[in-house]
Amino acid sequence: MTAGILYVTPWNQIHEVNVNQYKKGLEYINMKKNNSNGKYPIDDFKSGESWRLFKIMGEFVEGIDSLHHLGPAVSIFGSARTPEDHPYYKKAHDLAALFAKSGYAVITGGGGGIMEAANKGAALGKAESVGLNITLPFEQKPNSYATTQIEFKYFFVRKVMFLKYAQAFIILPGGFGTLDELFETITLIQTHRIRRFPVILVGIDFWTGLIDWIKARLLQEKTISETDLDLFHLLDDPKEILKIVKDFQEPDTP
Repeated sequence: MTAGILYVTPWNQIHEVNVNQYKKGLEYINMKKNNSNGKYPIDDFKSGESWRLFKIMGEFVEGIDSLHHLGPAVSIFGSARTPEDHPYYKKAHDLAALFAKSGYAVITGGGGGIMEAANKGAALGKAESVGLNITLPFEQKPNSYATTQIEFKYFFVRKVMFLKYAQAFIILPGGFGTLDELFETITLIQTHRIRRFPVILVGIDFWTGLIDWIKARLLQEKTISETDLDLFHLLDDPKEILKIVKDFQEPDTP
């Protein structure tokens, strides 16, 4: 690798990015960030649109630079509101520990609840425990169990990191954020924008109602195809989940 050059690989293209140029841009942005005139990141035009793009690219650089060494990994999703004494918390913890002991790193959103449980289980299993935290005005605070913690301001940059470095998505019960990750990922696989990999819904009792609705409404109204139901699995047994991930081979695509 050439000094001062970071080789960034988004999906299947290689670009040379001069790290020093990004650092200079980020220094300017950091100097301006306390004077932001936008309540929401997407509306912040204080520094000018081009400088905001430097910040977005800077988040990509930081994420890729921090995670490029990561080996096989799974991304685990679920509610930040799940308490420690809830069965779903224990399920996430035990599942992450199982993957960790099987040689997988664990990536989460870095917050509390299910994310904390998964990071804790990965740390217990002595695997890389990654937390991709998002800056929010409420609820999201970094948990202490991630061995690698990265802070993001932009959701879409964070989503790329979840996808780029995971061999599977493990989705436990959660709210709108969890559903967002689920449906966006299925859509990207369905439209061949990303490689196919296992998307596993964990918690049969929790997810059955949603899947029944998908079959009764979307499938019946022909807004999805029968084969689209094969893009995800519904499971509870940790060993079976691990087996699906380990045995998965990407099917041929047209």
